[in-house]
Amino acid sequence: MTRQKHDVVEDYDGSYKFAPITEAEVSRAMIKRYMTTMYERAISDVVIVGAGSAGLTCAYTLASLRPDLKITIIEANVAPGGGAWLGGQLMTPMVIRKPADRFVRELGIEYEDEGHFIVIKHAALFTSTLLSKTLAFPNVVLMNATAVEDLIIHPDAKSQNQRVGGVVTNWTLVALNHDTQSCMDPNTITAPVIVSATGHDGPMGAFSAKRMVSAGLLKELGNMRGLDMNRAEPAIVNGTREVAPGLVMTGMELSEHDGSNRMGPTFGAMIGSGIKAAHEAIRIWDSSEIVAGRIVA
Repeated sequence: MTRQKHDVVEDYDGSYKFAPITEAEVSRAMIKRYMTTMYERAISDVVIVGAGSAGLTCAYTLASLRPDLKITIIEANVAPGGGAWLGGQLMTPMVIRKPADRFVRELGIEYEDEGHFIVIKHAALFTSTLLSKTLAFPNVVLMNATAVEDLIIHPDAKSQNQRVGGVVTNWTLVALNHDTQSCMDPNTITAPVIVSATGHDGPMGAFSAKRMVSAGLLKELGNMRGLDMNRAEPAIVNGTREVAPGLVMTGMELSEHDGSNRMGPTFGAMIGSGIKAAHEAIRIWDSSEIVAGRIVA
């Protein structure tokens, strides 16, 4: 296919001229690529629910270590990043306790060293850098403005236990309007490993933890305890694990699942938990026999 040359001019003195385009070309360019992605990712290798600091760190680490895996991130909000665009009380600096500073250096972000912690001048610098580097990996796809409405749960291939085997998705605007319209059925993504990073309780927070209770996979929520940074951060990192077959939990959602303390505006645990979640996902993947996105042995 020979591309037609167009008379374009980049001139900022009043003669700027774009290449011509039709409205249909714009629509088709988006539709073709997005729907192709949906088709291809209907079976993914790892689905990460939530694109906050823990979920994005997990995706970045996974993509770095395993470029062979199809990593699909689902984010309910239009803007990915969760609560990591600001520090505390709408202030912009981001505090990260050591040893999570190693990851910040890996991303190439400048910071001030305060001895036992570092400070990035603006949390958005961390979030935008992590987001852009994560999406630059060819094996990573982000579907934002997309809500996870449920978990796919099947009997385990070798036992009577229940295994999480995917997610049930819908446009977020549809999910928010189920009470105002007639039935609007969802879609699904099948995957052998789901990493849930939906944060602490809120409008869409702690989704998987709460769904585990209603699905009978968890007796009751632990519920997040009061703020204690020195207890909270190691509890989140060390507690990152496969909480149910096929479901790895990371970040502040663990505080609702386990009943650990909240940490407030310090983000080292989100980084450490996201990295550990990536290694948990790899462990599950490498120890399983997987056919068509389902663990069969």
